Amino acid sequence: MPSTPLSILDLSPVPAGATVTDALHNTVDLARRAEQSGYHRYWLAEHHLAAGVASSAPAVLIGQVAAATSVLRVGSGAVQVGHRTALSVVEEFGTLAALYPGRIDLGLGRSGQRRIEAAQAVAAPAPPPVPARVVDGLLIPPPFSYAQVLTSPRFALSTALLHQPGAQPPPFAEQVADVLALLRGDYTDADGLDAHAVPGEGTDLQVWLLGSSGGESAQLAGALGLPFAANYHVSPSSVLDAVAAYRAAFQPSATLAEPYVVVSADVVVAETDDAARRLAAPYGPWVRSIRSGEGAMPFPSPEQAAALPWSEDDRQLVADRVDTQFVGAPGTVAERLRTLRDVTAADELLVTTITHAHTDRVSSYELLAKEWTD
Repeated sequence: MPSTPLSILDLSPVPAGATVTDALHNTVDLARRAEQSGYHRYWLAEHHLAAGVASSAPAVLIGQVAAATSVLRVGSGAVQVGHRTALSVVEEFGTLAALYPGRIDLGLGRSGQRRIEAAQAVAAPAPPPVPARVVDGLLIPPPFSYAQVLTSPRFALSTALLHQPGAQPPPFAEQVADVLALLRGDYTDADGLDAHAVPGEGTDLQVWLLGSSGGESAQLAGALGLPFAANYHVSPSSVLDAVAAYRAAFQPSATLAEPYVVVSADVVVAETDDAARRLAAPYGPWVRSIRSGEGAMPFPSPEQAAALPWSEDDRQLVADRVDTQFVGAPGTVAERLRTLRDVTAADELLVTTITHAHTDRVSSYELLAKEWTD
């Protein structure tokens, strides 16, 4: 099988003891090095109100990364359109595409809509437990319940700050349709009035949909013939459902003749398995900080993580994420990534790595790229 492209998803993590400025400069430095190592694309995630994550304004950061590189594709993974308008998204990314033609990806996610739906579902009876399973060597853990996160006061605060008072996000499919129409230049409203996004209309943005399940995002991406990104690193329990739903719904389009899937994975690579496990040790406490409803904390050092309290309940809270993180020497991780690729039939892999030291994060990506191309 030909080598599958590797790409990067970056949250611009803030290490404990560092500043947001440090994190943003680290992102630009990592992007330069990723381009030198042969990575295909570099996506910035969108997160809000998290002390340990600096990627709250991906469009701004995408511009900085694109300016610091020359051939790397740069984009969003993903714009949370639940608290944005289609026009604002198209104008922002149209500006980027005009400045860096042929290099900008617009990844769209339905986080805003999904948050509201999930919050409404918290009161519903819990589904029966689902056991973990292994599919051709790939661990598919039980699904994680977000009930604790969704009932957190900080979740309510985040929702309130991201939306105008009384605003309700429109259906995701309508927003995607509006984005595509504005990009094509054929947008009209219910009364037949046309609108033209400047910048935006006619730009060569590559539009993606991102999803964590076999639900609306996967099905819509397939129906529209758009490329799709499935999140093994966020929701490993449903990655197979997501890619299957996308392929089942796929219709050829002017964009794609065949389905195109990128699948994400959390990865830490070091010279040896033991060294990688040490660098990855803070990952569990970091995920716990997210799932406890407080938001991602600054990423601790291995020594700081070892000093934090840790219980069996904590372990259970993050087990699906920790157990599906790919950690080890280059050969160890490359083998597991090939399993992920083969089981999901991914056309591309999207790797996300967080360590306390920036040098370790850079080294992880460089070691993996060298092993992947050898």
